[in-house]
Amino acid sequence: MRSLTSYVVLGTLLVAGSLAQAQQAADSSASASSGASKEEVNELRKEVAEQRKLIEQLKEVVQKLADGKAQEATTAPISEIKPVAEVSSPAIAPAAAGDGNGAHLLNTVLVEPDPASAILMLDQAKPPATKKDAGPPLTAGWNGEHFFIRSPDGQFSISPYGYVDTDYRAYKGDGAPPDTFVLRRARFGFQGNYGSHFDFALLTDANATSGAIVRDVYLNVRIRPEFQFQAGQFKEPFAQETGIGATNLDFVERGLQAMLYPCAGTAYRCPGMTIHGDIDHGVIQYWAGAFNGRNGVALNATNEPEFVGRIRFYPFRNTKSFMREFAFGGSIGHSRSRGLSGDQSFNGTLPDATYAFFPYLHINGPIERYNGEVTYIKGPWALRGEYDQLQQQRYGTGSEQVGGLGFLTLPGIGAKAWNIATTYLLTGEKRPENGTPRVKHPLFGPDTPGGTGRGWGAFELGVRYSGIQANAPAANFLNFYTPEFVPQYDYHTDQISFGINWYMNYWIKYQFNVNIDQLKQPSVTGQEPQNFFVLMQELQFRF
Repeated sequence: MRSLTSYVVLGTLLVAGSLAQAQQAADSSASASSGASKEEVNELRKEVAEQRKLIEQLKEVVQKLADGKAQEATTAPISEIKPVAEVSSPAIAPAAAGDGNGAHLLNTVLVEPDPASAILMLDQAKPPATKKDAGPPLTAGWNGEHFFIRSPDGQFSISPYGYVDTDYRAYKGDGAPPDTFVLRRARFGFQGNYGSHFDFALLTDANATSGAIVRDVYLNVRIRPEFQFQAGQFKEPFAQETGIGATNLDFVERGLQAMLYPCAGTAYRCPGMTIHGDIDHGVIQYWAGAFNGRNGVALNATNEPEFVGRIRFYPFRNTKSFMREFAFGGSIGHSRSRGLSGDQSFNGTLPDATYAFFPYLHINGPIERYNGEVTYIKGPWALRGEYDQLQQQRYGTGSEQVGGLGFLTLPGIGAKAWNIATTYLLTGEKRPENGTPRVKHPLFGPDTPGGTGRGWGAFELGVRYSGIQANAPAANFLNFYTPEFVPQYDYHTDQISFGINWYMNYWIKYQFNVNIDQLKQPSVTGQEPQNFFVLMQELQFRF
């Protein structure tokens, strides 16, 4: 502001000097030259008077700039200060072109710099020096699946994710549980990566009814696609439906074969480590790991961890054959139970909680698991099948009480289960192996990635047959000191399920299942052999 005032005053002084010289020259000419007419002298004096008036107006402008604009100059940025040429005042408008007799003011803002007129240019203040550039900021947004925050170089990213399953279950049958609402899952967590070789995840369940609240917490190291290492707490890689996420299940609950999976008490998750990889672009997938094997809560009670191995083949994956999405494989598992720690046999309660078909029995010794699986997907149609076996030993599990069995070895407990299911998307979407179909025409909400327009969402029909059988053979110990008879438990049950899935959009799904649970033999809870009917509804939303 001070520079602006100085230059205006300087311009005023220059004009005033010029006018004084013009007045002196006019007076000299009037006295020295007797040939000048009276009209010419009066014209010259009139011009001098107008120039003096112009000087007074310039002084008023200077005063306004010095007084009236002082406060504005202290608060406004330098870019908002207007040059003198832009001040709205007719008194400082340049003289008309072609008027060669009047004095002219130069425009103080030059379109092209003129070294000779540099003194008349505004002395614009330089912008204050800025700090060193800290680089581009973080990026955040929506990738079509989840929100994310990513570093500028892309080496670090993190995404919140979660899902909620709220159910209503209605039962019909003698001795069946009451109808009820159930908050089946309420899970929230984060997933992300460090560079191109490290992936991590943390998932908690706010409504966990068994085991720890923390479900997943692990770090995966991707050395090569064929060789990866994962450590923390996560699902044991055993069997087909273990590898399918809860948000991608074809039915509300997994089949009866899931009762034989390891760590079934804590959603199939245990602390441990595994080596896994994809060979030849996924033609062969393998997993080999060691785990705690005690439902992710208690410490291991033996010096032997639980070992799990799984392999899966996609023989036509790299071809254009109609069998491209055909896969088959198998799993094995080995662990050890400890009778002195109170270990018991597998949980015999059905996943839909209708009844418990098999009692808890004390076990001690090796535990063996075997699995075979097959999957075939073609467009909107999918077929999945699975067979599992479990063998739990009862070495030295007798009682030390008088009349008991002592530490005698009892026959082992054997169980086998099977599951076969098929689904078909009526609206034509492609069924992914482990994922949500890309809804073409969502009912409402955000557009599906790759979708077009609005509609009724996607509809899918499903049917499943699942069964399980368990046997603990009888034993007679008719000796003199500890006579005893061990009863036999040989129960089996199966389930037929019909379901419809309504994908309102890519993130909200409604499922309705009708289960027919067929109890073939009396269970330990006292029911007679009969059919139980279960209506299951589940509303799921995820992000």
